[in-house]
Amino acid sequence: MPLMREIDQGLDTITFVKKVTISAREKAYEYLRSSVLSGRFHPGERLAEEHLAKELGISRTPIREALHKLESEGLIKALETRGFIVSLDTKQEVEELFEIRSVLEGYALRVISGRINDSVLDQLREAVENAEEALRNECLDELFQWNTRFHDILHELIIDKHRLYDQMVTMRKYVLLYRKNTLQYPDGGKRTLDGHRKILLALQLRDPDLCERVMREHIKQSEKDALQVLFEEHEEV
Repeated sequence: MPLMREIDQGLDTITFVKKVTISAREKAYEYLRSSVLSGRFHPGERLAEEHLAKELGISRTPIREALHKLESEGLIKALETRGFIVSLDTKQEVEELFEIRSVLEGYALRVISGRINDSVLDQLREAVENAEEALRNECLDELFQWNTRFHDILHELIIDKHRLYDQMVTMRKYVLLYRKNTLQYPDGGKRTLDGHRKILLALQLRDPDLCERVMREHIKQSEKDALQVLFEEHEEV
């Protein structure tokens, strides 16, 4: 009996250690991914395992595993020596991101046009009006939040289409890295609002072809603004 009790205790310990390790790895991954996507870690910034481990209060092993997972997702890149840096996309890579998003979002709005109701249209209208007020008051963080809310409302209508929804949300997170920068400029914020007004009108008309076209045009304009901020301004310096 004592031997069996010791074995049982040993199995419990092994199971407990395994759970803690998984939890630490998930914690590290979610924290690092969120930090990259939110802009807390800047493109080109080096990520040091030791520093991150101290910051999160965990060992370096789950940090290393999380970094490798982020590398496989393209959010960070391995250095030739040791360590990782936050990815700095090329112009071609940014163009590809926006092109993929325009296709996904355009098709999604076509689907949404057949599901939209007056209650959701009122929510979208409120988001546009609040964004307009934020732009007038030059409250850029609020402008970003209301513009983001506009797309959140739309995405909630296709959450049942799991593959489309998951891909769209993933692509959108990458694109938002660049979109927030463009809204710092009044013209960029105004163009975004104009695009949202057109989307709202197309949805009110319940026209699927128009919905897909205006959404793709909206994303294309967002791409132009992002490319100008990220590359053309730097080339002029």
